[in-house]
Amino acid sequence: MQHRAGQVATAVVFISLGLGALVAPAGAAESVRLNYRGFSRTVPVALLAALAETGESSGPLGGLLDQAGQNPAELRSLLTRPLPVNSVVLDRSLNSGPGEWALDQLGDSIHTGKGEADRQALRSALVLSASDDNQITLLEVLQKYPTEEVVLEGDRIQDAYNSLASFLRPLSIFL
Repeated sequence: MQHRAGQVATAVVFISLGLGALVAPAGAAESVRLNYRGFSRTVPVALLAALAETGESSGPLGGLLDQAGQNPAELRSLLTRPLPVNSVVLDRSLNSGPGEWALDQLGDSIHTGKGEADRQALRSALVLSASDDNQITLLEVLQKYPTEEVVLEGDRIQDAYNSLASFLRPLSIFL
């Protein structure tokens, strides 16, 4: 009887794990809608990761950058340039008045495209980006963005990066 109860418990655990894997949300952006100088194209996050790793743009990403007259090396630099920050301090700071202002500024460049919960989604992506290595990169933010698609306004991203860097600079003393 005791052996049978153990088998049933084991079966319940495996079934629960299997069902959990089936219904668990992806929890991260799979694609990015890039807007550059009037051109827009949806590209897989994997293409941006490949650009960051190799420096080469291909497929729809390469086509968009060519159309917009953008240098892939500049986008690569923006995707990979780290900003050091303590994730706990970042979380607390982003939940303050100045933090919400910074999120709104950055949200003009990185957003859901639906105008709903942009601030919360961006806060989540930033904190998750910093949580494993106490630094943020744009690529990590895009990879951790909690919606299936994220919109990146390429024309504004340098200004947004600079605003975020200015906001984070005083927080770096907590590293």
